Amino acid sequence: MEYDMATVPVVEFHMLNLKKYVPLTALSGFCVRGILYPFTLIKTRLQVQRNNSMYTGTYDAFSKIIKGEGAAGLYRGFWLSNLMVFSQISYITTYEGVRHYLKENTPFTNTYWRSLIGGACASLVGQTFMVPIDVISQHLQMLGLQEAGASVAGRNLLTLPPGAARTRFGATNAIISAVYRRDGIRGFYHGYGASLMVYVPNSACWWLLYDFYNRQLAAISPVWVPRLALQVMAGPMSGITITCITTPLDAIRARVQVENLPYGYVARSLWKEEGMWIFTKGLSARLVSSISFSFFIILGYETVKRWSLKEEYKHMVRW
Repeated sequence: MEYDMATVPVVEFHMLNLKKYVPLTALSGFCVRGILYPFTLIKTRLQVQRNNSMYTGTYDAFSKIIKGEGAAGLYRGFWLSNLMVFSQISYITTYEGVRHYLKENTPFTNTYWRSLIGGACASLVGQTFMVPIDVISQHLQMLGLQEAGASVAGRNLLTLPPGAARTRFGATNAIISAVYRRDGIRGFYHGYGASLMVYVPNSACWWLLYDFYNRQLAAISPVWVPRLALQVMAGPMSGITITCITTPLDAIRARVQVENLPYGYVARSLWKEEGMWIFTKGLSARLVSSISFSFFIILGYETVKRWSLKEEYKHMVRW
């Protein structure tokens, strides 16, 4: 059967050689995380500091971290966070697997429904692996604020032994021990509910909007425009939309994980401190991170899928 390239707008799961796809996905995730990690660190510090006690914005945070902690300060907790590559693999394989299952076994064959449900399921699985790493990583990211004596929101921050932060793994081991002593295994899942509240609808709507923007751009673009170019435009457009909607929820999630306090208390405290500014708490850093992340993730994701196509499908998909 002959296919026109326009009839295969999405590379589906069954079209992929998984022996290529899984390792290339892991490599792509590592590279993207390395590029964007500083923005994640800055976003967390902006969200958790009290008012503007240390940083007034993204650029100010970047400058002060470089000056006070050196370039390495932008990568506190980076090596630990790379364990999230396993979460990313579980995320993307769940997304693709659910899309394929829905198409073959349910009435939800419409691509938008498949993207919405697949994105939600992928986030649920991914966050289950990611939250413990995120909890430890965020405490590592906060060390610079605490060492500088900044006013940090919350009363339950970890206190590490003197000198624990002087080595790469000393702080990590100290944080793991402190979290376990204080709260047991439950401590590594503080903020799990808040993470699901933020990231499950975030992921579901991101993939829905990505498909929507992708198809709209394809409909109005000349046929000679590379499809990959349209996809790397659709990704950031989806990221901007979702970021503006979920910023307050993400600020609450970050504080819950760092402060070890109930969601309601954190939400009330954050509203009391920030008022309507809660909708911009860390927004600039989140936008920079989201736009960049969406661009590089889609560039890597769609490129890896094309590289991983089985031979019989390569003629059906254009770049």
